[in-house]
Amino acid sequence: MEIKEYLKPKSIEEAYEALLSNINNKIIGGGAWIKISLKKVDTLISLDDLKLNYIKEENDFFEIGSMTPLRDLEINKGLNDLAGGIISKAIGNIMGVSIRNIATIGGSVMGKFAFSDLLGVLMVLDAELIFYNSGVISVEDFINMPKIPKDILLSIRLKKQTAKGYFKKVATTHLDFSILNLAIVYNERFKIAIGSRPNIAVLAKRTEEYLNGFKKLDEANLDEVVKISLEEVKLGDNSRGSKEYRELLMKTYLKRGIREVIK
Repeated sequence: MEIKEYLKPKSIEEAYEALLSNINNKIIGGGAWIKISLKKVDTLISLDDLKLNYIKEENDFFEIGSMTPLRDLEINKGLNDLAGGIISKAIGNIMGVSIRNIATIGGSVMGKFAFSDLLGVLMVLDAELIFYNSGVISVEDFINMPKIPKDILLSIRLKKQTAKGYFKKVATTHLDFSILNLAIVYNERFKIAIGSRPNIAVLAKRTEEYLNGFKKLDEANLDEVVKISLEEVKLGDNSRGSKEYRELLMKTYLKRGIREVIK
């Protein structure tokens, strides 16, 4: 990795202008994944002085500044009441506390990492991203963008909801990246995301549609759910696990998660 200059702007406007001034200028979040996300940078732009480290609770939603460390989200009482603490469960499985004190939610989102344990959770929670120039974009739409926008993520907004949540990460050890992760939220309707497939997290929309057509589920229905999900969600091989192993994991934990949220 090569970095020529380091800039700490005093305003969002200054940071945005610096970002646009050169294609090789980049924003740094917490820096936890910088070695695997950046190779050559002319100017590395820090957001440390822009007051983007906060968690605000309003009547209907939470707003999280993009420079907020993951550890702050993990231990926040208000967020732990959201969908059975699904955010804390997902973040608590990311490396160790020392990494979670460094990594920021903004950096974790903007990196669009295939191994992310957080992106699927944000999708099933219908999270919105607030950008300086682009305005409000859903996490799902952001993930589906072919390129990461040349923009500054200011905050993430999560609507409050009385939902049940389930999160499962499977990894070789606690400090490894996921072989597969699943996030499920149920609030009269299901939302399901599968991540580290080994590609980036996706919503299993056909599976959700099938599930949402039932008032009561039985084991035969769950077998069909698994069948649909395996047809819908593309799984593959990488150094952490084979396609066949990921299929076995998804069969097991998808059923387990659905049972958990409909108790």
